[in-house]
This record gives sequence, structure tokens and C-alpha cells, in this order.
Amino acid sequence: MKSSIAPAAVPVFSLVIGFAAVSAFAQTPAPQAASPYTLTVFATAPPNLSAPDSIAVVHDHVFVGYGDGHAPDGSDGKNSQVVEFSMDGAVEHIYTVPGHSDGLKLDPISKRLWALQNEDASPNVVIIDTETRQQKVYQFSSTPHGGGYDDIVFRGCKIYISASNPAGNPNTGPAIVSAKLRDGVVQVEPLLMGNAAAVDVLTGANITLNLQDPDSMTLDPLGNVVLDSQADQELIYVTHPGESNQQALRLPLSFLSGNAAMPVETDDTAFVTSSQGFILFADKGLNTVFKLTRTGFVPGSAYTAADGGPFVGTLDLTSGIVTPVVTGIKNPGGLVYVDTSKRDADRRNDDREHSDQDADRCDRDDRR
Repeated sequence: MKSSIAPAAVPVFSLVIGFAAVSAFAQTPAPQAASPYTLTVFATAPPNLSAPDSIAVVHDHVFVGYGDGHAPDGSDGKNSQVVEFSMDGAVEHIYTVPGHSDGLKLDPISKRLWALQNEDASPNVVIIDTETRQQKVYQFSSTPHGGGYDDIVFRGCKIYISASNPAGNPNTGPAIVSAKLRDGVVQVEPLLMGNAAAVDVLTGANITLNLQDPDSMTLDPLGNVVLDSQADQELIYVTHPGESNQQALRLPLSFLSGNAAMPVETDDTAFVTSSQGFILFADKGLNTVFKLTRTGFVPGSAYTAADGGPFVGTLDLTSGIVTPVVTGIKNPGGLVYVDTSKRDADRRNDDREHSDQDADRCDRDDRR
């Protein structure tokens, strides 16, 4: 595909003179985007940090979690970093969190950033006040599935967390839990079981799930919870979550290789909320956060980071087919859509107004 990467924004590499060096570089495909997209570098990793993954946007600031190759169960006793960037990619602050950094999400009501660590075992969450830069660590009451916790979505007054690395096969524990903060602890209750009944989107058949790798989560434009069961190569839609008519839908994921649809593993998925905006995605292998732009995104469309490709592409929500947009990358993971349809000052005022209204409806103790 034709590259539309902007030359001025790519990383600056030292020029090495010599036939061997030139030949080796020529054999390595460069990150590139298909027309009409443009790919640029948003930020490279600060010194001594590596493996950027989850991304969260708070007003005009971008937060990126760096896993640094630490143990995903926290057994090495090491800390990770969450880096705060300005919208032009400059480092503004670095937070230290205990364990292996994984999920990052902004609570739209409290306006605090939730940072999840240790997706395989012994999980914790650090809640960060991004204005005062104060942070507090919370432990979980239990891990009934036998693993850790990976990602978060906030839906109205509810908080949902994916229950990753289940101990059982088949998985009879929860794949998604609802969460509340109580007495300094994150209390959890099952929302969706790993062996829940579901409907297969492609065939319409009634099936029983066996979710072996609950991972990233998001909300679609209709407010449905969307769970990526990464190694299972499928998305799970949870409609009417927590209600009597809750239902699960399974969407198998694939990409076209020739005329054949091949299963593909994906990580983060994001939905376009406005025609005006851009995509940020992190590549752990290239140690870089990229920015993907075009003139007019289609509202409601979905993009996903296919680490099994590896590529970033558009996702057909009916067929589950992922069509590559960005290729030449190594290990894409975190991906968000940044809506720029409102000026930041207007967005801040709207956020404060809605936050106050929502907080009046919700139990403030659940999220502080």
C-alpha cells in the first residue's frame, strides 16, 4: 500500500554508512499508512522506559502506561510508569505505579485516572488525580477467576473490569466484574461469566462461551460493553449489562489473506465519536506512540490494534473482518480515538457540568 507517513514527524535515525547497514535497513519494512490516512510519530519512550501500552486522554493531556517488560503478575516486585504527555508529545510528568502497568481509563464522573496493574495475578489499581497529581493505591477484595484484572469501562454509575488470566479451562469464573470502592478496597461482583450463554454474530447460533483471555474493554456508541478476549480472537458484546435482559454476543475476528478469512488476535478497539479527531496507538515493539489522521473519520466506525497481524485496521462490525490501515509495525496494543470536535475549554466546561449532574445520581463513595 502507498505510504502516507509524514517525513518530518518520523523518528530521527543515525545515518550509518556501509552496504551491510543499508541492506539490513532496506529489509525492515517501515511503518506506513494506506491512503487517505497519514501516520506520524506522537511520542517515543522517555529514557529507560519501554513497551508503551494503554492510552488514556484527559482533556488536552495524553497518558501512556509503560510495562517495561516487568512480570505481569507483579512477582518481580518492580514498579512501572505512567507518562503524562502534552498534545504535542512533550513529557509533562511521570507517575510511578506498583507492578506491571496495564489498563488506563478516565472516570468521567470523578475525573480521576484509573491505572490497573498486574493482569495475571495480585492486581491493584492506582487512582490518580491528574490536577493535583496525587495518587492512591487500592487492592482488590478477591480474584474469583484465579488471575488478575486487565481493563476498565465506566458506564453511567457503573464500573466494569475485565477478569484476565483465568485459572480454569473451561473458564467457570467471571470474565467481567462490576466494581465499587469500599473501605479502601475494590469490591467486585460477577457481571459476565466466562462460560456464559451467547449468540454467535456470524451464524446466529446459541453457544456457550469459554473465555480464556479476557483483556481490553470499551463501550460502543450505543453503550454496550465490548470485551476483547484476546487469545480467543473474538469480541464479546454485552448488551443491557447488569439488567434482567442482559445478553452476550460473540463476534469472531479475522482478516483476509488472499480470498480466505484467517483468525486474528487483537488488542484495543476504539469507536469514532466524531468526524473530527485522530487515533493514537502504541507499539510495544517499536517503543513508540503513533498518531493516525485523515480528513474526516466516519462516526460510529471501529478501529482495532491487531497484534496478531501485526497491523492497525478498520473493523467490520457485521463480519468481524479487520482491514489493515497501518502496516510495518511490530506489536500494537493500546489504541484510542481522540475527538477534537470541541475546543478544549468548551469540553472542560461541558465535562464539569455533566460530571456534577452524574455525581448527584451516583454513589460518590463507589469511585473515590
